[in-house]
Amino acid sequence: MFIYNVKLNSKSIVKISFIILAIIVVIFFLISLYKIFSSTIKVNDSLDTPEVAYIQADNYTNILKSVYENVDTYVGQKICFSGYVYRNVDFSESQFVLARDMIMDNTQNKLIVGFLCSCKEAKNYSDGTWVEIVGEITRGNYHGEIPILKVTKIKQIDKPSNEFTYPPDATYIPTGIIY
Repeated sequence: MFIYNVKLNSKSIVKISFIILAIIVVIFFLISLYKIFSSTIKVNDSLDTPEVAYIQADNYTNILKSVYENVDTYVGQKICFSGYVYRNVDFSESQFVLARDMIMDNTQNKLIVGFLCSCKEAKNYSDGTWVEIVGEITRGNYHGEIPILKVTKIKQIDKPSNEFTYPPDATYIPTGIIY
C-alpha cells in the first residue's frame, strides 16, 4: 500500500487554480471559434408566411377593412374564403363579389360586403351560389383603386351554418400578412 503525502500551501493552490481557470477559458474560446467558423451565419429577416391564408367568418370584415385601407401591403397575399356570388349590373362577365351579409345591429339590418373577384369561370356560377375560392390579392380599378382577388381555384359549396359576418372591431391590428 502506497501513501502519498502531498503538501499544499497557498502558493501552490493559487497556481493550480490559475491553471484550471486558464484551461477552462481556452476550451470555451476554442468552442466559440469552432462554432463561428464551422457554420455560416444566416440572417432571415422575412417572416414565415403561410402559402394561403384561410379567412374565418368572424374576422372577415376586419381583414377586408385592413386590406382596403392598405392595398399595397397585401398585394400578392393568397387567401382562401367562402361566400356567395354577388354581381352588380356593371360587372364584366368574369367579375363577381365574394359576398357575405354583415349584420349591422341588433335589428338584423344587413349590408353586403366582400372582395371583388376576377375569375374566368365566373359565368359558370349564378348569383347566390355559395363558393369557396383561393385567390391572390391584386390592385385593380372599379370606380377607383381597390383590391381585387384574382381567383386561382373556385368550387361550389353548401351554404355554411355561419353565413353572416359582423362589423370590424377594435381587436384587429392590421399587419402586412394575413394569418
